[in-house]
Amino acid sequence: MAGKDTHTIYIVSDGTCRTCEQVLRAVLVQFERQHPRVIREANVRRPGRVARIVKEAKTVRATIFYTLVSPETRLAMKEASAEYFVPIVDVLGPAFASLYDMFKSSPRLVPGILYEANKAHFDRIDAIDYTLHHDDGCGMNDLDKADVVLVGVSRTSKSSTCFYLAYRGIRAANVPLFPNEEPPVELLRLDSKKVIGTTANADRLQSVREARIHSWGMRLGEAYTDRMAIIQELRAVNATMAKHGWATIDVSYKAIEEVAREVRVHLGIKGTEPW
Repeated sequence: MAGKDTHTIYIVSDGTCRTCEQVLRAVLVQFERQHPRVIREANVRRPGRVARIVKEAKTVRATIFYTLVSPETRLAMKEASAEYFVPIVDVLGPAFASLYDMFKSSPRLVPGILYEANKAHFDRIDAIDYTLHHDDGCGMNDLDKADVVLVGVSRTSKSSTCFYLAYRGIRAANVPLFPNEEPPVELLRLDSKKVIGTTANADRLQSVREARIHSWGMRLGEAYTDRMAIIQELRAVNATMAKHGWATIDVSYKAIEEVAREVRVHLGIKGTEPW
């Protein structure tokens, strides 16, 4: 139950709620220090469900923003609003009316049509958001929702490859591995085919790490850039990846595009993109 001073807004859509949410965000930025609780109700396509949502909204004194295109669900929203005295905002209604007047023809009124028409775009946004929250071992609680998880030692192109894949709609996460440490249990629960290791030869990895240290303005000589320490680290982590049956990609002298292409091959993802 929301507190006394907590404002609640319901977003109701027969699609993904994305359109309604974008409109709401555009308006909320004009109200400083206001952070209402937002409840999303997607794929609402039955009048009965509309009525239940409005009844729930009444209990928390919420306002409903909705993007419904079906005449039945739109009517149900208006009738339930009048019955329960819940304020509603029809996000699409004025646009429908204006364009009807302009074109002198009725809209198709097909629920979810915007999402289907822009599915690749929405998939890309979703993948990028997922990858942002699952970089460098973060977000382990829903690691199983990734399309692929890259693992390996530090500076073997895991993050950059993940973001390249995410831009193409692939939900990619990455988890660092360390010598003498067992991988996280969340990683071990995954299908081994979904986990791919990245590795490199010791000389190349040493050069990459030294460049990174220089960019940080730090001194060299620590184990992170020591060649013998790197060799031992690679041996231990490569053995871990082999033990768990994870495919590996040597990224020593490969561009990110090449690494990403190999990941797709391992996953069995086909495509004609100019990679």
